[in-house]
Amino acid sequence: MLSNLLIKNYALIKQLEMSPDPGLNIITGETGAGKSIMLGAIGLLLGNRADVKSLYDSSEKCVIEGSFSLSGYDLAPNFEDENLDYSDECIIRREISVAGKSRAFINDTPVNLDALKRIGSQLLDIHSQHDSVMLGNNEFQLQVVDSFADNSQLLKSYQQDFTTYKEATKAFENLQQEAVKLRKEFDYDQFLFQELDNAKLAGDEQEKLEVELNILENAVEIREKLQLAHTLLDNPDNSILELLKNAANALSQAARLVPVYDAIRERVQSTLIELRDVADEIDQANSSVDIDQGRAELVQERLDLIYTLLKKHQATNIEQLLKIEADLQHKLSIVLNLDDDLIKAEKTAIQAKERMLKSANVLSEKRRKVTKAIEKLILERLSELGIPNASLSIQVTETLPTVNGLDSVAFLFSGNKGIVPQELKQVASGGEFSRLMMVIKYILADKRKLPTIIFDEIDTGVSGEIARKMGKMMLNMAHNHQIIAITHLHQIASSGNAHYFVYKDHSSDKTVSKIKKLTVDERVQEIAQMIGGHNPSETVLVNAREMILKEQT
Repeated sequence: MLSNLLIKNYALIKQLEMSPDPGLNIITGETGAGKSIMLGAIGLLLGNRADVKSLYDSSEKCVIEGSFSLSGYDLAPNFEDENLDYSDECIIRREISVAGKSRAFINDTPVNLDALKRIGSQLLDIHSQHDSVMLGNNEFQLQVVDSFADNSQLLKSYQQDFTTYKEATKAFENLQQEAVKLRKEFDYDQFLFQELDNAKLAGDEQEKLEVELNILENAVEIREKLQLAHTLLDNPDNSILELLKNAANALSQAARLVPVYDAIRERVQSTLIELRDVADEIDQANSSVDIDQGRAELVQERLDLIYTLLKKHQATNIEQLLKIEADLQHKLSIVLNLDDDLIKAEKTAIQAKERMLKSANVLSEKRRKVTKAIEKLILERLSELGIPNASLSIQVTETLPTVNGLDSVAFLFSGNKGIVPQELKQVASGGEFSRLMMVIKYILADKRKLPTIIFDEIDTGVSGEIARKMGKMMLNMAHNHQIIAITHLHQIASSGNAHYFVYKDHSSDKTVSKIKKLTVDERVQEIAQMIGGHNPSETVLVNAREMILKEQT
């Protein structure tokens, strides 16, 4: 339950702190005093979106912090699912910076809004002023049935099966569409692959062939130039090598006379050796150059094939062609295995559907089993709240599979004797909606085992004895849950274990909303004013005191 609430720098609230009673807490105050602002702040603890415009002082950050006592509510698994440390004392904090950046923490661990919503929904439920209208929504009615039947685990299991079924069906449909496309392209892809496969391409052959063709096309001239170079180097009559040899001999003779010239001789001798190696290589290169017109034609044909394939496939090199060939082979293998893959995918989809339908049928059966019990409980409580002639029929009809199962639920209602029940949204008045929602919250409270429930003017459209009975219901709920009720009715206000008053303080330059816990005398005064206006008579004060004493006994 909510043990402490701190709100700083939010809307009209500069700083507000309260420690609600474990039982029934009443909050009253004039319209516009700030009660809804408090709910907005609490909503931020439940993961609602933040807005920098909500800062009371734009130069300071906003902080909303709620301390919750969780002992006895078996919520540890929910924290484990979010990878959060569990403690019987949980602190949820929400901060909004002056720049509008929002941060959320659970026990000082940063969390995202989705995680905050999941944890918050297990700690606290807020019924706002307009939520009663939701009762006319068929999806909400289905949630009511599921909550009463305690179907949370069944629904979760079904939804997992439903997701698997949708994914398997989608995969099968996608494969069918892909099969049609691939089969249309199969013949052409096979032709392209065969063409590339027959080419027997090698990664570096284009460069090698281009070099070879260049040599073959210029073989005569190349041999002439190589022969000339060799002749100049190693002509027996008058060659560079012969001249260098003579120079080396001359330097050798000079070195015998003056040893200092031996270094020059060695350099010439080294050059002579190097040029002899060069001459030998030129001679070998010359011998390797063939004048082979037939080979040139073969190389040209091979290169023409490569160039054609490169252009055809818009590739820049053979490596890309080899990649295209591998991709084509993969596509062809897929087509060749399509029938097996389609059979397998269809079988998977059928099995997933069977599992989904089995889960859905279990869920549907449990829903149908509880409808009569829900009808009976709601009608009994409605009779207590002044609708003794109400009739209610919960219709469960089969639909196509959805994320919620195979069922559509409709609450058919009539508040008057002899009137055929119709869908709630067509026949229920505002007061009837309020009482119906109160009854449903009442009978579902223990099913959901929520620590804290907040009612924001759920009493709209009711008054008198009916309001008193609604207050009694809230007090009964407070035996197992912490209840916080915002109300304008003295009959409900007198039922509380604790009473808080929200008001505007205009004493400073800027109006602020504040809250205070009323003493017994202050509470009598507030309820008396709710009954008789700002200046209640002594009789009204006595009546207010008696009402408080009566409701607490």
